Amino acid sequence: MLGYISDDARGASDKLLFQMADRFRKDGLNVAGAVQENIGGDEVTACDMVLRIFGHSDPITISQNLGPGATGCRLDPDALERAVGFASAQLSDDTDLLIVNKFGKQEMEGGGFRQLIGEAMTLGVPVLTAIRPSYLEVFTSFTGDLAEEIKAEPSAINAWFDAQRMETF
Repeated sequence: MLGYISDDARGASDKLLFQMADRFRKDGLNVAGAVQENIGGDEVTACDMVLRIFGHSDPITISQNLGPGATGCRLDPDALERAVGFASAQLSDDTDLLIVNKFGKQEMEGGGFRQLIGEAMTLGVPVLTAIRPSYLEVFTSFTGDLAEEIKAEPSAINAWFDAQRMETF
C-alpha cells in the first residue's frame, strides 16, 4: 500500500517520481499529490525547489533564498503547507495513486505531507514516495510493516503499482 524509493544521487528521486507521475497520468490514472522539480543550480549552487501539484495549474516554489553564504534549510514551511492543502483537495476514494515527492524532515516532525499519507492509506489509495536513507528509521517507525522498498527504476515501480491495483480488486 505504501511504496518508497531511496536514492542518494541529488535530484534522482525527484526526476523518477516526476517521470512516473507523467506516465501514470498519460495512462488515464487519477493521480493526486505532488512531484518536485529542481530548477537551476548545480553541484555547488542551490536550486529552486518547486512542487507541481496534480490538479493545480500553478507550481509552488517551496524554497526560499536565505542570502549569500547561508547554510540553513531553505525550505519555506508555509509554502509547503500551501502545497499540502492543494494536494489534499485532490485526494478522494477514487484516486488511483498518491505520489508525495518525499518523506523529509517536515514529515519526520509530524508535518508536511505526513497526514495526507495517512489519509490516503485510510482510503485504500496506494502511496508512492521517496526517502533519504538517513530518514528511513523514522519513516519505518511511522509506517510499521506497511511500507515496501521499491528499486528506484521505472519497471520496479510499475510492477509495485500493478500489484497494488491487483490487491484492490
